[in-house]
Amino acid sequence: MKKPVIVGITIAVLVGIFGFFFTTLGNDPSKLPSQLEGKALPEFTANKLSAPGSIAQILTNDDIKGPALVNVWATWCPTCRDEHETLNVLKTQGVTIYGVNYKDDPKLAYEWLQNLGNPYLFNFLDMSGAVGIELGVYGAPETFFVDKNNVIKYRHVGAILPDIWNSKLKAIYESLDTEGAQP
Repeated sequence: MKKPVIVGITIAVLVGIFGFFFTTLGNDPSKLPSQLEGKALPEFTANKLSAPGSIAQILTNDDIKGPALVNVWATWCPTCRDEHETLNVLKTQGVTIYGVNYKDDPKLAYEWLQNLGNPYLFNFLDMSGAVGIELGVYGAPETFFVDKNNVIKYRHVGAILPDIWNSKLKAIYESLDTEGAQP
């Protein structure tokens, strides 16, 4: 009597394990669903990243003017360094990019931009991660594509590199209705 129960439980556990692997196999781990796609940028307030010792300017989500990319980055993030040159190139091509400097040291972030170039129109300083929470950020880098009405149309998790931009992301950006975009 005990043997059939144990066999039944073992079969049920194995079916559950195989079912889990079957349903998750083929899923793209870089595609994390965003609850904000199709919704307006959430309301937030943060200081502007500026030179050490300068008076902080307060910014809000209303300071973002789409169509644009909102890129979450940090100096502690090696993948952010990987994508930084691509963002600099995109800026020269007329892509408007706003930065969210995420859980970072503002002095290091300012020096990073001075040394590696600044692709951003401006940066929100998000030392506490509060802006990231509003955006539903899992980590850095993440980039939100917002249209001219500041509605989030797409969220990209991971680095924006030339091959990814050219094969997929450029078309998404161009579909945001780039009329009136800032160079």
